Amino acid sequence: MNYSVIKKRDIANGLGVRVSIFVSGCTHRCEGCFNETTWDFQSGELFTEDTLQEVLEAMRPSYITGLSLLGGEPFEHVNQQGLLPVLRAVKKEFPQKDIWCYTGYTFETDILEHMCKEWNETSEFLSYIDILVDGEFKMPLKSLSLKFRGSSNQRIIQVKPSLANGETVLDPLNN
Repeated sequence: MNYSVIKKRDIANGLGVRVSIFVSGCTHRCEGCFNETTWDFQSGELFTEDTLQEVLEAMRPSYITGLSLLGGEPFEHVNQQGLLPVLRAVKKEFPQKDIWCYTGYTFETDILEHMCKEWNETSEFLSYIDILVDGEFKMPLKSLSLKFRGSSNQRIIQVKPSLANGETVLDPLNN
């Protein structure tokens, strides 16, 4: 898996101060995407064991509230495979810190109905995510007043309660 950038103090992509990994590779190619340079799976740098250690070290300070995964597209199959060791290590070392993930895929149909059934990695991948911001960015629905998302079709989902209840639980930040 390649990544574009790692932000070690990010306040724009989730609550609090976060470490954010922007993976490379996205097949959505949304019009108006804020990060077109990450569409190419070969762009950026290879994510290595040294990169993982850099992420873990960046997460050590107590003021870091969690990890955010963006892209590109974290839910592309190759990116799920590359991110799983990262998620395992983060949750093992920092179980109190939350994980946010941004995806252009839709939680119920694309992820639960398709990916979870087709790829072994997806269910485990989801088990580590606390908040999922789902849905493709839609330029006609763009709004600068939305918290942590770019267009009004995108949703902020509490993953663990959603999986436990069998229905999508939206986070109060959606309002």
